[in-house]
Amino acid sequence: MKASSKHFDERKTLELTQRDNRDSIKVESPPSSQVVADIAGQSHIGNLRCDNQDYFLAVRLERSLNTHLTNLPPGVLPQKVEEIAYGIAVADGMGGMPAGWLASSLALRKLIDLVVKTPDWIMRMNRRKAAVVKRRMTQRFRQIDLALRARGDGDPRLAGMGSTLTAACSLGADLFVGHIGDSRAYLLRDGDLRQLTHDHTLAQAMIDAGAASADDAVVHPMRRVLMAALGSTGQPSDPEVQRLYLRNEDQLLLCTDGLTEYVDSERITSILRKSSSADEACSALIAAALAGGGNDNVTVVLARYRFPQPAL
Repeated sequence: MKASSKHFDERKTLELTQRDNRDSIKVESPPSSQVVADIAGQSHIGNLRCDNQDYFLAVRLERSLNTHLTNLPPGVLPQKVEEIAYGIAVADGMGGMPAGWLASSLALRKLIDLVVKTPDWIMRMNRRKAAVVKRRMTQRFRQIDLALRARGDGDPRLAGMGSTLTAACSLGADLFVGHIGDSRAYLLRDGDLRQLTHDHTLAQAMIDAGAASADDAVVHPMRRVLMAALGSTGQPSDPEVQRLYLRNEDQLLLCTDGLTEYVDSERITSILRKSSSADEACSALIAAALAGGGNDNVTVVLARYRFPQPAL
């Protein structure tokens, strides 16, 4: 059964997203170099499939300055200055072989290419820079969509090639999430699991329109019909892009529908709570999906954040 984790309620959504005015709202945002992220990812072909069309990615982005030599007085310059960001992503390919795995792998490769070619990485955040980051994330999704469409148009064997993409980037307490398709992002905070993304499926569209409920039999076969994705749908669609804020001990989970199709939100929550590391949690999530049926590829990436604690 597909997970039915609730979205953030209005109060919690405001708490997570409306902190751009740093003068009127006091925000504890630790230096990015002091935020430790335990990150792991795993992917499994599943019990039935003959190929894996899921791919995941985890990267660490760094900017640093080391004082090598100077005759300035001691303590005037810091010995080392660092800014560190983390990025994670999952992509679930669509289309017959080889189109599916090619679409998802191309999506991630193009994403990295676009990031690397960005001349001015934003490694310290304010409201103006956050708007730039969100705009860039939207533009990158658009460019990936164009790349997939161009590749599919150039080869009849790749007709219908497409991919979901859910990507997140964190810098200190700032978190940016971009999403299109039916892969998902979840946040576990204080033991409470919240779904951050919205499925772009016909089933979800019917539920949103009030034409059916999640439990209606008519909805079940529509859950795999994508209304938006990269490359494959008739008209290009922009991603959902949001800015959120992390806290100490938050856990950010990105996954393909091979997990949420077979593991409900309560089981996901239990695994994330009980696991001692990100890698242990990923293994347990994959095992739960396979035990629950596991007929699809299943991919998970998990980041567990630790913030510096004030001295007593």
